[in-house]
Amino acid sequence: MKHLTSREFNQNVSKAKRDALSGPVFVTDRGQPSHVLLSYDEYRRLTSEPTNIVEALSMKGLSSVDFETEKVSPSIKPVDLS
Repeated sequence: MKHLTSREFNQNVSKAKRDALSGPVFVTDRGQPSHVLLSYDEYRRLTSEPTNIVEALSMKGLSSVDFETEKVSPSIKPVDLS
């Protein structure tokens, strides 16, 4: 992850574009993030809908998502068959 001030970004746009090829470039304004520069391919990947469940489950970075489930005990109710 790369961070550039607005001034650094304005002074060297070419460098920011090169850096964005390897990951997002955060541009700050008065010390606060204001913009993110991405490569077009990365933007398309982030904004496109997965076409099937295999694509959705194989998305980059998905393995770092914490996912916990509750253990549920099924309650079996008698069925009235009269």
